[in-house]
Amino acid sequence: MMAKLRKYWSDINASYWFFPALFAILALLLATTTIEMDRRGLTDWVGNLNWLEPARPEGASNMLSVIAGSMIGVASTVFSITIAAVAYASGNYGPRLLTNFMEDRGNQVSLATFIGTFVYAITVLRSVRMPEEAGMLVESGGMQGFVPQLSLMIAYVLMAISVMVLVYFLNHVPSSIRINAVLEGIGRRLLRAIRQNFEAPMKERVERDEPEGQPVLAAGSGYIQVIDWQQLLKVTRASGAELQMAVRTGDFVHPSVPIGYWSGKPHDGCDDDVRDCLALGEARTPTQDLHFMIDELVEIGLRALSPGINDPFTAISALHWIGAATAELGQRTLTSPVETEDDDDCPLRPLADDFKHYVTRGFGSIRSAVATSPAAATVMFETLEGAATTIEDPERQKVIRDQADQLMRQAGINLAGPDLDQVEARFALFQRRMRTHPG
Repeated sequence: MMAKLRKYWSDINASYWFFPALFAILALLLATTTIEMDRRGLTDWVGNLNWLEPARPEGASNMLSVIAGSMIGVASTVFSITIAAVAYASGNYGPRLLTNFMEDRGNQVSLATFIGTFVYAITVLRSVRMPEEAGMLVESGGMQGFVPQLSLMIAYVLMAISVMVLVYFLNHVPSSIRINAVLEGIGRRLLRAIRQNFEAPMKERVERDEPEGQPVLAAGSGYIQVIDWQQLLKVTRASGAELQMAVRTGDFVHPSVPIGYWSGKPHDGCDDDVRDCLALGEARTPTQDLHFMIDELVEIGLRALSPGINDPFTAISALHWIGAATAELGQRTLTSPVETEDDDDCPLRPLADDFKHYVTRGFGSIRSAVATSPAAATVMFETLEGAATTIEDPERQKVIRDQADQLMRQAGINLAGPDLDQVEARFALFQRRMRTHPG
């Protein structure tokens, strides 16, 4: 259940309806409250302010009408600009980035602010009464009719806030679709996810066991978006058997795919309990999925190095963030959060990924395209060197060296002449420096 709730919350975060709906409800409650305060005379002090001229019914009605009309118009424009920016970014940088832009708080809150101001203004407008409205005359500050002075003042404040938000939005949208900003957002999110998933410094290497035993088959089709590890650990402790997971977050499953294997015969109903700990969806998301964010950086780099675009500088930025993630991974124990120290009897064995797996997923996936560009290849050697110098484990350093060797072999096939000479010279420098920094 918790896995499904986390999936729903992730879906809400990547939607454009939640914050506008929330702000609209809050605006409606605020307007109802302030109108009631005005009707009960609890806000007479507003009319006594020397610097604030009390509004008359006709002026209040016109002002609220202008605010409401302009806010709904601005909200429509903001939504159109946002959709255009999202379509541009996903088309140029890759469809995987759609989730990142949908989760952008700046766009969501900007749209919500305009919707909230509109709802507030239209609700307050409904309470304004003209003097000629027979049967509805109310004395307010010595004038016939009813003008909610506090509500009107708050509407003016919300209008001013909306203008500031509009200025922010007009700057935020072009800034957010700059490729460097996109790469920085993905890279920093990836680094945070690595630190959250692998809290312990590097002490041991992960051994990948081949799953075997009685299989637990998936009950539905889709990508695994969330795994509730803590609940899954409780299920396995109560099952009387050990569970070796065969999938990870981001994998695609269908009813014939095993998601795990029991070492023995578990208690009745344990298979269903295991399935309930996994939330499936129609697409991969960054939630719990380090591979997804690595793939985003790789996809941007591959697109940039494609013959139709030929933008090695964007690929270089992607390589820098892949290198930062590699260095972070190289300094940590790559075990699951459910596997704690001195817990040799843990009955839940996640499908572990060693350091080589992550390096291959990042540098290995982009290597063939990098080998076609002398500028990108040179930077990849620099990035590999920078990551290797932060790692003390000899085997993990060897993984880095292997990537450099493979890049040089690939560049020898794709490059020739001065371009190849440049890459060979940088590779020779990489080798010399690595010899002076043994693991």
